[in-house]
Amino acid sequence: MKLISWNVNGLRAIVKKNFMEFFEEIDADIFCLQEIKLQEGQIDLELEGYEQYFNYAEKKGYSGTAIFTKFKPISVQYGIGIEEHDKEGRVITIELEDYYVITVYTPNSQTKLARLDYRMNWENDFRDYLKNLEKSKPVVVCGDLNVAHKEIDLKNPKTNRKNAGFSDEEREKMTNLLDSGFIDTYRHFNPDKEGVYSWWSYRFNARKNNAGWRIDYFITSKELEDRLISADIHTEIMGSDHCPVELVLK
Repeated sequence: MKLISWNVNGLRAIVKKNFMEFFEEIDADIFCLQEIKLQEGQIDLELEGYEQYFNYAEKKGYSGTAIFTKFKPISVQYGIGIEEHDKEGRVITIELEDYYVITVYTPNSQTKLARLDYRMNWENDFRDYLKNLEKSKPVVVCGDLNVAHKEIDLKNPKTNRKNAGFSDEEREKMTNLLDSGFIDTYRHFNPDKEGVYSWWSYRFNARKNNAGWRIDYFITSKELEDRLISADIHTEIMGSDHCPVELVLK
């Protein structure tokens, strides 16, 4: 089972670039997107053999998520059931026979951590949502979690210490999530690997200089540990300020 997750930073824009080429070449069983930035009816994708599910933000041209899956889900849920969080199209959950797959676009804490208080509430509520799902079956969570967990996960940790995505508060929430029974699959296979990132600013030639952050993840319930085969980051794939990440499961 191959799963791909990609923050495309605008699905309509990336479809005009290399999206379909990568989609067909990678041949994922489940393909999850974040930051699709569109409303219902604004795109018509011909993806033979895939079910398509979209969660749109109320605000036009903002946020949004999608899942394309070769397996028809037992059930599909949009959002996490809390009105405060569910207006921005940030979560889709599909239920498969053995586990849930969740795509998520975590809120950014913004400049000067202006939205940090909201982000902290989100983190608590989203973790509770995942733990509640786990009462039924394990979960596979993927997406842009908007946090570089450890210093190894970004190029310049010292100068970013109090910036959105690397604040002590956000990093602690990620630690809490993992400690509650989840695996960061990339670090599971690559515990000490440096210099591999999934997002680069469009400024300062960041991607050319590989001054990036690893903020896109596949996280699974510990119950799935013996089914993990590989986890990769496709840094060679352009088209967005993020690159795709991959998980292969038995």
